[in-house]
Amino acid sequence: MRIATTIFLTDRTISPVRLARSLEERGFSGLYLPEHTHIPVARDTSAPMGGELPEMYGRTLDPFVALAQAAAVTERLHLGTGITLVAQHDPIGLAKQVATLDHLCGGRFTLGIGYGWNVEEAADHGVEWRTRRELVRDRMALMRALWAPEPTAYVGQYCSVQASSAHPKPVQAPRELGPGAPLYGPRTLIGGAAGPKLFAAIADHADGWLPIGGRGLTESLPVLREVWETAGRDPKSLRVVPYAVQPTPGKLSHYADLGIEEVVLQLPSEPKPQVLRTLDEFAQYL
Repeated sequence: MRIATTIFLTDRTISPVRLARSLEERGFSGLYLPEHTHIPVARDTSAPMGGELPEMYGRTLDPFVALAQAAAVTERLHLGTGITLVAQHDPIGLAKQVATLDHLCGGRFTLGIGYGWNVEEAADHGVEWRTRRELVRDRMALMRALWAPEPTAYVGQYCSVQASSAHPKPVQAPRELGPGAPLYGPRTLIGGAAGPKLFAAIADHADGWLPIGGRGLTESLPVLREVWETAGRDPKSLRVVPYAVQPTPGKLSHYADLGIEEVVLQLPSEPKPQVLRTLDEFAQYL
C-alpha cells in the first residue's frame, strides 16, 4: 500500500519545500493539499467537523503554487489536490494550471476535486449552491476539451470554449470512460460523502473516489463498484483513496483487505518540528 500525506499548509507551518523533501527522503508516496480561497467571517454554514472552524482553514496556502514548489525539489513524490473547488475557478484558467503542473512534474499530479461545504465562500465566487454539482460537471467537461490532443470545442449549460490551441497537455495517457469515449487529463478523484449523486459523478467523469476520513468503506465500496460497472467502466480501473486518515495498523490492514492500494494520512498543521515528528511516527506504516 502506498502511503501519502495531506496537510493544511499555511503561512505558519512547515514550508512546502521542506515538507516535500522530507516526504521523499523517508519514502512516502505523495503530498495532497486542500484549497480555500478565503473564509468569510460572517458565516451560517457549520464547520464540517462541528464546533469552531480551525484557524488553518483561513490561512491555507494556494495548493497549485505550493505544489509547484514541491515539484521543483522532488523527483518521485506524487502531488495532488484534496480538494480543488472547481466551481470557484474559471475553468479555462484552471485547465492551464493543472496541465502546466502535470507537465512540469512529469505526470506526477492527481487532481482531487469536490463541491465544497462553505456556502458563503462559494457565494463570493458567484456560485449558486443548488446547482454547484452540475456546474462542476460542466467545467470538468470544458477542461477535458482543452486537454484533448486536437482542438476541441465544448458548449455546456454553464460554460463553453471554442476549439483552441491549448498547451501544455497533461502528461498522463487518456483512459476509457466507455466505448470510444476517452478521459483526458491527470488522474481525477472526487471527494465527498458516499451517496448516489457522488457515485454517479465518479462513474461519469472521474477515475475514482477520495472518501474523506475513510469510514464506512465496507458498506459503500460494493455500491460504488456496482455503479461504476453499470456505467460501463472497467472494474479494474476504479481507484479509491481514503483521505485525511488518522492511521492505526488495524485500519490500514482493513483497507488492504478491501483492495485499496493507496491511503492519504493527515499531518498536523504545525511548524517543522511537530510535522517531522509525525512523519517519523507515520514511517512505521511504510
